[in-house]
Amino acid sequence: MTSPLVIKIGGAEGVDQQALCHDLSAQWRSGRPLVVVHGGSAETDALAAALGHPSRTLTAPSGHVSRYTDRRTLEIFAMATARVNRLLVETLQGLGVNALGLSGADGRLLRARRKEVQRSVEGGRVRLVRDDWTGTVTAANGELLHLLLEAGYLPVVAPLAISDRGELLNVDGDRAAAAVAGAVGAGTLLLLSNVAGLLRSYPDEGSLVGHVPAHGVEEALGWAQGRMKRKVLGAGEALAAGVPTVVIGDGRRATPVGDALAGRGTVLGAPLAGRVPA
Repeated sequence: MTSPLVIKIGGAEGVDQQALCHDLSAQWRSGRPLVVVHGGSAETDALAAALGHPSRTLTAPSGHVSRYTDRRTLEIFAMATARVNRLLVETLQGLGVNALGLSGADGRLLRARRKEVQRSVEGGRVRLVRDDWTGTVTAANGELLHLLLEAGYLPVVAPLAISDRGELLNVDGDRAAAAVAGAVGAGTLLLLSNVAGLLRSYPDEGSLVGHVPAHGVEEALGWAQGRMKRKVLGAGEALAAGVPTVVIGDGRRATPVGDALAGRGTVLGAPLAGRVPA
C-alpha cells in the first residue's frame, strides 16, 4: 500500500471545510490512502455558550494554551466534535468518498494518559487544576487504521481518546494527528488551520517561515505563539515518530491539501519532493 497521507483539519473558524472535502476527494480518487483527524474548537465554543457553560482556557507556564475540560465541558466537546465528524462524513460521502467517522475512543484508536494535575497561569500566579479531563496521547492503533485503509475506507477521527482506566478524554488534535501519522507510517502529515503557516512575527503573514529543519523545531517552539505552539509540538512529535515531512498549511485556500503538498505553508523536516526549502 502507498504510504498514507494524514491530514489534520483545524476546528477554528475560517477553515473552509467544503473546499477541504473537495480537495480530499481529489486526493482519494488518485488512489492515495488518507486518514483525517479533525478539531472542533469553534463548534465546542458555540455549543458551550448555548448551553450556558462557556468555554475556558488554561495557559501553562510554558505558554501552551489548552481548553479547560471539566466533566460537563468534556460531554459538550464530545457532542460538538460528533457533529463536526458527521458533517464531514456526509460531505465526503456525497462526493463519492467512502468515509468512516469515529472518535479516538472507538476501538482504542487513541490511547491517552490523563493529566491529573495541570499548572495554569492566572493573574500572574500559577494555579494547580485537578478536575481536568484532558489527556496526552500515548499511542494510536495503527493496526485498526490499516485494516480500514486496506478495506477502502477513509477514516475520519474526532480528537477524543480513552485512558488505561477507560476514561473518555479530550486530546489535542494536532498531537493526535502526529500519533496517527507515526502509527500508520505516513509519508507526510498536513496540519491545516486558519493561518498561512508558522509566522515569525504573528499576525504578520509576510513573516511566514517557509522551512524548519528537524533540528530547528525546538527553536521554533520558543517563538511560536498561542495555539501555534501545539502545532509545532505536534510536528516535532511526528518527525520523532518517523514521519519525514510535516506541513503547517492554510485551510482557507480553495485547494488546501494540494497547496500544502506543493509547499505553500511551513514545511518542517525533510523538504517536499522536488522543492527547495525557503
